[in-house]
This record gives sequence, C-alpha cells and structure tokens, in this order.
Amino acid sequence: MLDSTKGRETASDLITARIRELRDWRGGTLALVRALIREADPAIVEEWKWETPVWSHDGIVCTGETYAQVVKLTFAKGAFLADPHGLFNAGLTGNVRRAIDLRAQDEVDSPSFRELVREAVAFNQDHPPARRRPSARPDTRPRRTASRSSGRR
Repeated sequence: MLDSTKGRETASDLITARIRELRDWRGGTLALVRALIREADPAIVEEWKWETPVWSHDGIVCTGETYAQVVKLTFAKGAFLADPHGLFNAGLTGNVRRAIDLRAQDEVDSPSFRELVREAVAFNQDHPPARRRPSARPDTRPRRTASRSSGRR
C-alpha cells in the first residue's frame, strides 16, 4: 500500500518486503516476532528507520535487524526492563539497550516475549522523553541587522 501523501510505500509494506526477501529462516523468524509484537500491543506503530523495522509506542520499543547468523531484536530501553525469563542474550553490558539474538535453531518463548514487549511499552509510557534543552553551543551564525532606509519615514 502506498502512502497517499508521499507516494511511497508505508513502513509496514517495507517490513513485509524485508520478510519476503529473506528466503530462509530469518524471514520466518522476523515474521513470527512481528506477529508477537502486534499481539502484545495492537496499538504498536511500525516504522522503517535505518533500513530496519522499528516498532514504537510512545517511543521505540525495539528494532528488528537481520544479519547472516542472527535476527537481532534490540530493545531501546532494555536495560531498564526486568526480563524475568532471561530473554536478553546480547548487549548485556550497555547502559540503555539490550538485545535478543535469535539463531536458526532457537525457539521463541512467545508468552515471555509478548510480556517483554508489554513491559517495554509500559516503560515508555511511564517515562516520556525529557524535553530537549537548548544547545549549549553558542550560536555562531551571522546575524542580520535591520537596515535603515535612507531618508524614508
């Protein structure tokens, strides 16, 4: 489906295309986690950023990157989530993000994954982004000065 305002494919179309172009286990895995994300939060917004599927609800929930050996689900605020089922297995030393690397032989724990997505959405809702502060850098752009008209009043 085309975005009628811009005449290009929607993010959902691009995600579907990515799934189709991955003609191996990665396409099936990405399709599965996409379905689980949508089940966990029907209000989730699909976006396409950095040539990657992104799922957001009041902020980024996770991205779905595909590599030769893994489908990587990176949770933007994963370090702040409880993860009681131990799904995170990558990026464990970072201060903010956590990831789940899924390999061809891995089984997805669907109920636990849906729970993690719901927890990420709840975190986003409870922690709205702080307002951006003005830049600390001085404004070095040339300033226009009002020119005075000569002789006109």
